Amino acid sequence: MKIGYARVSTIDQNPQSQADALSEAGCDKIIIEKVSGASSTRTQLDKLLSCLSQGDVLVVVRLDRLGRSLPHLIEVVRNLEGRGAGLLSLTEAIDTTTAGGRLIFHLMGALAEFERALIIERTQAGLQAARKRGARVGRPPALNGVQVKHAKALIEGGERPASVAQSLGVNRATLYRALTPKK
Repeated sequence: MKIGYARVSTIDQNPQSQADALSEAGCDKIIIEKVSGASSTRTQLDKLLSCLSQGDVLVVVRLDRLGRSLPHLIEVVRNLEGRGAGLLSLTEAIDTTTAGGRLIFHLMGALAEFERALIIERTQAGLQAARKRGARVGRPPALNGVQVKHAKALIEGGERPASVAQSLGVNRATLYRALTPKK
């Protein structure tokens, strides 16, 4: 059975062009979802994936309608493979029910994984170089030295740490960390 999945990001967008393309592709059923691509919660997609079985094919107009990212797409395809189902993307002409389609999809996944590893390596090298130059890396402290001295004086004067933290606009734990001498 061919089941189409169409997604639009906002309520204002019209999924009709996707639905038409999926109908032309011979889908027996079409599921339409209106949710942002960045959203990790896609109720209709989750229901659809749980219902697919051996021999079913999930059809999408474009891969970006299905997955938030390439790792998410790979996860979806692995889920489909585990159920004996396939994926057909009309625009990219990727059909994981064929050996060639699986090869192309996995090559895309391998390239994405390689790219991600390179990004991590470059980021780490940049951070290490910045540290060697003496740059402070990371989030700036929530309280500066003057604020810490003021907070210490208030607490020693009988003020409750919770009210001091509140007046400084920080959490109590942040205040305690700032007051604790570094080892």
